[in-house]
This record gives sequence, C-alpha cells and structure tokens, in this order.
Amino acid sequence: MRVPAKKRYSILIRPLLWLQKRHFGQPLNPALLWGRRPVLFYLVASFFGYLDRKRSPLSDVMRSLVCVRVSQLNDCAFCVDANGMRLAQRCQSVEKIQALTQWQESPLFDTQEKAVLAYTEAMTVTGNRVTQQMIDDLKQWYDEDALVELTALVSFQNLSAKFNTALDVPSQAFCSIPLSQQPAPKQNDTKHDQPTHQADKHR
Repeated sequence: MRVPAKKRYSILIRPLLWLQKRHFGQPLNPALLWGRRPVLFYLVASFFGYLDRKRSPLSDVMRSLVCVRVSQLNDCAFCVDANGMRLAQRCQSVEKIQALTQWQESPLFDTQEKAVLAYTEAMTVTGNRVTQQMIDDLKQWYDEDALVELTALVSFQNLSAKFNTALDVPSQAFCSIPLSQQPAPKQNDTKHDQPTHQADKHR
C-alpha cells in the first residue's frame, strides 16, 4: 500500500480491527487506512452498513452484482476480491459470477439485472451518461426512493474502489472464484435488453 498501516491505532478503532482479524483472519487493508481517521472510518462503515442492510429495496444478490461490477470497472483488486467473496456467498451460480464482465450477452442475467448493470456502468465509466430511458426501465421494479438508494450504492462503491486503487490496496485472497477485470465498452457500443415484456416485470 502507498500509505502504510500505523503501528498503533486509536482506542476507537482497535476493537473493530480485532473483530475483523477474528472473522477474516486479518484486518481488512482498507480499514487500516480509513482507521487513520476514526471519524471517516465510522462514517464510511455506517454508510455501507446502511446500504447493505437486509431491508434494502435491492436484493442481496443485486447489491453484490453492482459492487463487483463497479470494482471490476475501477480495476480495484481488493474490491473485486472482497465483493466477489460476498457475491459468491449470496449467488448460487458460479457461472453467473464469472459471466459478469459479459453480462450484456449472457443469458444468465435477467432483464432487471441487465437494467441495473447498464445504469451502474453509465454512472461508472468515464464518457458514459445516464439516460432517461435507463431511469424509465428501472422504474418497472424500483420506486423513486429505491432509485436514490441504488444510485447511492453505485456512488459509494465508486468512492471505495477509487480510494483503494489510488492507495494501491492489494487483494487479500478472500474469493476463490477467478473474476476477470475488463473495461466496459462505451455507451454507444453497449446494448442492453429493454424490459418490454410484461413477464419480465415479475422476475
């Protein structure tokens, strides 16, 4: 990492690093960096904790698909690893996880997932833009409050991935499934399914 871990952390941070070590076998590398500023650490942890709560309007698999895809697009080794582990715990299909970089052409993703991933990439890839059609597509499954929450999740994961990439935070080998990191095509070259069939609304 471009910024090393501290030799001694605030008493406010040490219990959380201990819990991470107990759960994962080691503290998480980003926590060692955010932990240099305890207020930032708790703000970031609370933000993601709320977005990834069980009562989220987004399913647990959808949240993880979004996080992994943003991680791939930002080429964040730690994020792909950590979010890939969470996706593997939530998703029953290894083939689907491995096909995420080619979601546009894969039959493993339904229309709702493709609409969410198209929106995710439009928010994340430089040069792409969110369109009104994307918003209209998403409204078939999400109300306005849920759309705000989806947008917040994509934004948070971009913040996290860019933070880790800038400071060269390495993978900690949590995910055993190989997840290639490929850039998304420009929006003009990206084709995603339009949810035109009534049956798709109930997937």
